[in-house]
Amino acid sequence: MLVVIKVISGQHCNLKSLNSQTALWKSSPHVIIVPMRSILLRLIVCVFLLAGCGGRANGQSASTGVKTIENIGSDTIVNLALAWAEAYQKLHPDLRISVTGGGSGTGIAALVNGTADIANASRAMTDGEKQQAVKNNIQPFEIDIARDAIAVIVNPGNPVNSLTVQQISDIYTGKIANWKEVGGEDRPIVLLSRESNSGTHVFFLEQIVRLGQKDNTDLFSPDTLLLPSSEGIMAEIRQNPNAIGYDGLGYVTSDVKMIAIAAKAGGTYVLPSVESVNAGTYAIARPLFMYTNGQPAGQIKDYIDWILGPDAQTIVAQLGFVPLKK
Repeated sequence: MLVVIKVISGQHCNLKSLNSQTALWKSSPHVIIVPMRSILLRLIVCVFLLAGCGGRANGQSASTGVKTIENIGSDTIVNLALAWAEAYQKLHPDLRISVTGGGSGTGIAALVNGTADIANASRAMTDGEKQQAVKNNIQPFEIDIARDAIAVIVNPGNPVNSLTVQQISDIYTGKIANWKEVGGEDRPIVLLSRESNSGTHVFFLEQIVRLGQKDNTDLFSPDTLLLPSSEGIMAEIRQNPNAIGYDGLGYVTSDVKMIAIAAKAGGTYVLPSVESVNAGTYAIARPLFMYTNGQPAGQIKDYIDWILGPDAQTIVAQLGFVPLKK
């Protein structure tokens, strides 16, 4: 089987720097992921699991003629996209699927610039991105591929178990700065967020920090630590009893605590889960997208049709995301 995996992890672009020593190694017979961090640039690691792989030219390997699908974007989706690529290539060994992370903005930019066949995004394209695509003769076509809950997480030793959306907004804007203000201990709140190129960051800013209000211009507190990866957030939450963070449900580990959330004061507090997302009772849920240039055709259409089918949607559930409803 031919598999090419490119893995990007982002740089710190935080308002306060936070050095994390966490590294993620995920391996299988066909996949190796090595996140790497740099202060000045993103590093791309290409792992070739079959000797003699050539460069991509017009969708084909120059040395083998094997066709390649370039799939770039959301770090939320990257592990799911890797699992899909591996499973699909077992069925289609003549096809190579190159999966790259880097953030939703990175994937959308690659589609707009003509260097990606499929962009993964954990948020919808902005009007500005769509306008730039049209200028480049790209016609973005949006496909819902799964759903996700964004979990708000704290250290297991934190006695706070529940928050309203308004309280979370006030915490992340700095209006609430001590855990005692929300029923916790007299400790300062340490704010963690994904970096600004992350689709999860954008969604959380628009829907939680700004409460879904289009005329709201609130921003994350300048004390917020912007981290380049889910692993970095999990590592800091585990070791810092004062920290609060958020991430996609599929990335939450068992050694952190998820907060039950109510949409408004006096409402029911609900934990994130596949069931609560499907029931519409969890307050921070979102669709996940793939974008192509125009309606998919040929091998790209075949691949996306498979993603929307039962085998691929089973993988969605296995990785902690929410499958599309049948």
